Amino acid sequence: MRVPHRRAVSRCTTSADKGFELVIPRSAITGLVLAGGRGTRMGGVDKGLQMFAGLALAARAMQRLAPQVGSIAINANRHHDTYAAFGAPVWADAFPDHPGPLAGFLTGLEHVGTEWLVTVPCDAPLFPLDLVARLAFATESHAVPLAIASTPHGDGHRAQPVFCLMHRTLAPLLREHLQARRSGQVEAWVRSHKGIEVNFADAAAFANANTLAELERLERVA
Repeated sequence: MRVPHRRAVSRCTTSADKGFELVIPRSAITGLVLAGGRGTRMGGVDKGLQMFAGLALAARAMQRLAPQVGSIAINANRHHDTYAAFGAPVWADAFPDHPGPLAGFLTGLEHVGTEWLVTVPCDAPLFPLDLVARLAFATESHAVPLAIASTPHGDGHRAQPVFCLMHRTLAPLLREHLQARRSGQVEAWVRSHKGIEVNFADAAAFANANTLAELERLERVA
């Protein structure tokens, strides 16, 4: 497949009832659970290790993502031994000082042994079980190197850029970006590389927990 790096941003509306087949083989996709943040709004705790419905958040994310991909890893910057006990490789940020999710993206892209990498945050434990199939369908249909989720918001859609499927050829471009800026908004970087937004109808599936109170509310909903 040819994957261009410059294309106008567009949106793709998909529906779960279409029964999307995974057009990219699972063996070509590595899933990465992003658990490398500082957990500042949770009081500095390691967010991925907080419990949700009897499982650590990172383990819950692995459980939902594993059937959708060929292999799986965790991006974490603390408690590596604890994360390793979940049964997946643990990759620390490629840059020091926690520059944000983009550092996790780069870590995954530079470690990955597959053509594609898909990322999910550890703090959104209800993300769709057909997430990867629908992102993959969009990248193949539109011949783009990355796709992100979006959800309804007001009269339009809100991007969910940490739910991202990307081709490994984006690694040097992302490293260059981080070396120049050391940080940056995920959505701005994604948009600068002209991917596709895939609209998911169920915004609640992408709800995340930034505080312990929000985590408790999500658990009650689940």
